[in-house]
Amino acid sequence: MTLERRLLYRSAFWEIARPRHPLTAGHILIRLSDPSTEFGLASASDWLFCHNLARAALRDVLGATRHAVMFAHRWHPLGSAIGEPVAESSTPTFHLFGRWDGESTTPGAQLSLPAHHRRGEPDHRLEAIDAAVREALRLNRPTSMVSSGHDVSHGVEPSAESGSLVRTVQAGTHHTVIEPTRAVTAIREIRASELLAIAASLAELPLTGGLSGFSCLALEPKTADAPIRVHALGRSAAETTNPLEDLLRSPEVSLALL
Repeated sequence: MTLERRLLYRSAFWEIARPRHPLTAGHILIRLSDPSTEFGLASASDWLFCHNLARAALRDVLGATRHAVMFAHRWHPLGSAIGEPVAESSTPTFHLFGRWDGESTTPGAQLSLPAHHRRGEPDHRLEAIDAAVREALRLNRPTSMVSSGHDVSHGVEPSAESGSLVRTVQAGTHHTVIEPTRAVTAIREIRASELLAIAASLAELPLTGGLSGFSCLALEPKTADAPIRVHALGRSAAETTNPLEDLLRSPEVSLALL
């Protein structure tokens, strides 16, 4: 398993890279190039651009047709990190997991193991895959950034209230689900303003009961009449149980990751 983060593509604000500890061949990072960058309309639009570009590359190289995104908010995975990737750094980082038929292992199977027991793809195999992914990223990159996700307005005024763009649902103790109010069934369909509204809702979640941050998982629905859902699980270094273990076993998440 490689210990060097391998850069695959750099955009205006974000970079697409292979993590230091890739769990599968479809495990890719979308990582902020400058950690001091504010998450505003421009950087949100650029994130969507990189996400869509990475998905297209994973489709072309590996045949990936399903995807999930994991990230930590004000939280640093500890110890065995059951249920979540180990921290790459303190820089804002999103873990994109591409899924395809016939994959040799799954993200959920890897995440269910303690970090020191996980075994990802051999480095020599990843080198060849990453060369192909890098080329696919180059070929899929549009000549017009504005036409492919860099149009920061996406048809919604930047001044729109975040409360009108997303809703939050309390799914359990320290478990919140954030959904766009508009019918959005794929992350590639989401607008930058909606992405900002999700981020604002996440930032407003209270850190009560000793919580220090959140483990987050964004899932696309299996049916056309359901919205994208972002699960935010409150986390604490003093927690007696890991809430991700139960979430991984839930029907919605197991279908996406296992």
